Amino acid sequence: MGKIKRIGVLTSGGDAPGMNAAIRGVTRTALYYGMKVTGIRYGYHGMIHNDFVEFKANSVSNILARGGTILKTARCKEFMEAEGRKLAYENLKAAEIDAVVVIGGDGSLTGARVFCDEYYDIPFVGIPGTIDNDIYGTDYTIGYDTALN
Repeated sequence: MGKIKRIGVLTSGGDAPGMNAAIRGVTRTALYYGMKVTGIRYGYHGMIHNDFVEFKANSVSNILARGGTILKTARCKEFMEAEGRKLAYENLKAAEIDAVVVIGGDGSLTGARVFCDEYYDIPFVGIPGTIDNDIYGTDYTIGYDTALN
């Protein structure tokens, strides 16, 4: 695996407060380090259906107070099948996306693990974002405290 030049960022599953802040943090940090950022709309569904948008610094301006996620989110049954993951992989390669950041809950992060077991040349990083706070190995997930209080 070579140097990461372009990352994809997606939100998947249910919305959680703080997802936009995570998108903004990932985007601005990646841009600072000279990477390009591609937003993947509607989570894994967007990976399968090529719903990609180029992010610049101003793409994530003024989003911290907005509810939901600017990338939208969806649950995607197609991604549960090998054929769907293969199509997603081909789309990521065609878009020259070298790594993906997934912001989501247990199902979203499980999907990322399954994908990486099959296609190990595109690393995924998971950011736990769920009001359920049910991600093993984390004390608090993005959205949990807001939902609780």
